[in-house]
Amino acid sequence: DAMSMRSTLSAAAAAFLLAVISSYQTATAFSLGGRGGGIARHRDTRTASPSVPRRSRTVVPSSATARLLRAARDDDDDDDDAPPENPYADPNYPDLEFVNYDDPDYTVDQGVGDDLEEAYNEDATLAEIEAMREDRRRRNDEFQFETYHAKVLRGGERSLGEWTVFQTDTFMGPDVVGGRPPEASGVPRLLKWDRTLKVVSRGSKIVTDPNAEWRVDGERIVHEERLATTDDFPTLMMEEGEELSWESEDIGHVENTFWPSEMTALDFRGPGGIMCVGKAYTICDAKPLREDSDELHEGPFSEMRTELGVQENGMRFRVKLDYALPEEDNIAYEDTSAVPPLHLRTLTVCRETLDGYWPNPSDNEKLEDDEKERKSEVRRRNQEDITTALFGPPGAPGGLYDPPPVGSEERAIENYMLLDFEGGATVLLPHRLDQHHKDQADEETFGWVTSLDWTPGSIRYQVDRKVLGGTKLKGLRTLELSEVQSDDADRYRPKDGGANMRQ
Repeated sequence: DAMSMRSTLSAAAAAFLLAVISSYQTATAFSLGGRGGGIARHRDTRTASPSVPRRSRTVVPSSATARLLRAARDDDDDDDDAPPENPYADPNYPDLEFVNYDDPDYTVDQGVGDDLEEAYNEDATLAEIEAMREDRRRRNDEFQFETYHAKVLRGGERSLGEWTVFQTDTFMGPDVVGGRPPEASGVPRLLKWDRTLKVVSRGSKIVTDPNAEWRVDGERIVHEERLATTDDFPTLMMEEGEELSWESEDIGHVENTFWPSEMTALDFRGPGGIMCVGKAYTICDAKPLREDSDELHEGPFSEMRTELGVQENGMRFRVKLDYALPEEDNIAYEDTSAVPPLHLRTLTVCRETLDGYWPNPSDNEKLEDDEKERKSEVRRRNQEDITTALFGPPGAPGGLYDPPPVGSEERAIENYMLLDFEGGATVLLPHRLDQHHKDQADEETFGWVTSLDWTPGSIRYQVDRKVLGGTKLKGLRTLELSEVQSDDADRYRPKDGGANMRQ
């Protein structure tokens, strides 16, 4: 019937298709000359019998079947040539060590086990950390040392300056001190010398150990400050036969040193009181009160000298502060061992130029034979700017730009003074430095600050030298420099009531 006929035809069709595929596989082989392409070769795998002749035949498969076969073979070739999958993006894959940290038997690097003490040594670790910190400190020492020599001392170039000296009445005897106004009996009076000192200043680097492991350990900076001679003036500026003469007091004042005899890179750490930042710098030297003291930077001290300066536009303005013990305080210390305070002895304002000529134009002039007036032989393009910056109206515009914190009002009155100087400069300084220890709750732990505000041009500078209190008053806590456009200074004046810079 019709149903059985369709089944018979379907079975016959299936048998025919199998016969075609089998015949094709035995009669045809592909030699792949490259991916996706091949050349068919006939290969008869049947055994030929000469007595029974047979006809060979080639069966060409349908196009669909050929495409399936080629795709299957291409996939096999791609699998063989492709690199293994790297799910970890690690160049060492698959040679990786896999650690199962959830394994209870795994103890390596877990802080447990018998080898913990050997794997971690606290003392050795702390020593390595300290070694790294010391390396950073030494690199900063080197930077400060080289910057001071290159920027402040300008590699050994000389500076010519006018020194104005003020002497306090504290060291002039009880009779003079007793003449102070009653309302300011604790504040010293400043007496200005009637002569201006002409001083030549320079500093240079010397090598003491060329084989030092750390180069700057074998180098030192030495300073020289001396009163000027006729040789320090341009040849045509001094009249023939004219000589400069200085009194012994002048010579002794200039010979006072404000730096170590040979400055090392290590001196630029905080305890030494020496540092530079931007256009500003500070230096310090002190003499221990006890002659048998082995402490270089910790008091009490019998003398201490500090210097604070800013240089810009070929000029430098610096202030030298000389502190000492009055004779009666020194005697009292020997009797009672009570640490006496240091008092300001002299204050020196140094106005300098760095171009080889003197800051005051009158020192760069000569008197013509047929004239009664001196004429300048030096034509500075910025002489007016120099005259204004060094000898202009006294005091910083509007007072100290950013008054630093000094403690209570009582402490400020008893220990500090605010002074205005020619050249638009204002200086805040302590005239009395207490050296005794007090409780942590006491304000003496506040330390001390000296500030210089000066505007040599378009930029206004204020540098604050902040030191520790007690017997550590030589050591720097910070050296802070503020810079602001002089025209915008009032607009951006701080209004925080006096605060330390953020560290």
